[in-house]
This record gives sequence, C-alpha cells and structure tokens, in this order.
Amino acid sequence: MNGPEIHLSVAPELRLFVPSDRRQGRTALVTDGSSTLGHVIESLGVPLTEAGRVLVDGHEVPVSHIPSTGETVEVFGVERPQEVPGAPLRFLLDVHLGTLARRLRLLGLDAAYENEDIGDPALATLSAKEQRVLLSRDRGLLRRREIWAGAYIYSDRPDDQLRDVLERFAPRLAPWTRCTACNGQLTDADKDSVQDQLQQGTQRTYDVFARCTACERVYWRGAHHARLEAIVEEALREFGDAA
Repeated sequence: MNGPEIHLSVAPELRLFVPSDRRQGRTALVTDGSSTLGHVIESLGVPLTEAGRVLVDGHEVPVSHIPSTGETVEVFGVERPQEVPGAPLRFLLDVHLGTLARRLRLLGLDAAYENEDIGDPALATLSAKEQRVLLSRDRGLLRRREIWAGAYIYSDRPDDQLRDVLERFAPRLAPWTRCTACNGQLTDADKDSVQDQLQQGTQRTYDVFARCTACERVYWRGAHHARLEAIVEEALREFGDAA
C-alpha cells in the first residue's frame, strides 16, 4: 500500500490478535487511502466483533471512517456487559464448542449447536436468520459479513469459556429449564408418564422427573447431578440469581 500513514494502537485485551511486532504502543501503518478503519483493523487480525470504541485523534468515529494522513487511532475492546439489540439474547455455537453449549443450556440459555460441521457460510446464515450471537474461536468465521452478531471465545477451557460468556453478555439465568441435548424446553413429568423410558433401578430410586418438550428426553437427579449442580451454583454465585 502507498497511501496515508496513520498511527494505530489496540487495547491490551486485543493484542493477542495482532502480530507480535505490533503489540506494544502505537504502530505506524500505511493505508491505501480508500479502505475503512474497519478493514484496517481486521487486516491486523482483530475481528470487528471484538472491537469496541474507535477513537481518531481523541474523537469517537464509526468503523466506516476512512483514515487520513497523520491520524492517531485507538481501538478499544468491547464494553462489558455487552448489549445485544433487537431479538431476545440467543446463541449459536460452532462445532468445537459442544461442552460450552451444554453448559449454557444447563443454565437455561437458548444455545443452538450443530454437532456436525455444517460449514462457515451455513453458520453465518443461521446466525442472521435466527438473530443469534455466533460464538466461535474461529477468527475467519467471525469476519463473515452476514453474521448477525458474534463473539470470540478466548479460552479453550470450558470453565473459562462459560465465565467469559456470562460476564460479557450478563444473561438472565434459569437453570434446569432446558434440555442439554437438544436445547428444547423442559417440563415437569410424573413418574407414571415416563416409566417406559426408565430402567428398573431408576424407577425404584427416583421420583422427580422432567421431560423435554422437543425430543422427549427424560431427566432426573442421577449420578452426575452433583457435578452439574456445582456448575449451576458457581454461575449463580458469580452472575446472579435465576430469573
């Protein structure tokens, strides 16, 4: 490129996205004179889903701003909690985030998830069609223009991933109300109505059941309940009571 030279810096939390030689302080960049700041930011490796306020010479500008020679640009991270306009808060997770999807559902959050790789174009289209926040660790996927909203998942550890999403979006929690298998709504079920789906040991031991209104899977407080309850209690302690 042989155009205006600008000086750009990114917030500390965004520096993992940019090349190592551009992570400290302001970096001189030569632009092409026609690309927007949004394009320049993405060309550095920062998904726009992660960029918050952008200041040029101390004044906030949209990412559609076309930089001029000598401008000083500061790119901040997304403010938390992040407001998502429009539709009720709903998520869409890519194929690599199955554990996170199940934990979000455990807390009563609407979290769509494909357990097969349907491809980036289909995920982006589904995000737009259903107005879901697309969660992914794939920077390229988050750069697709057709997504409705998106968020990069910074950790590869499910505990940290869950904490990150809850802190970023501050959703209202309603544990034990969604099917962790299919995302459907759960409803109370009496023992007689689900008896044919239970093994004899479960029939003898448990009396309280719930059933998914979508896939009809039956739930009870079995061997794994204590581990799941610990996840729920920690989320409620850190991020508020259920709605």
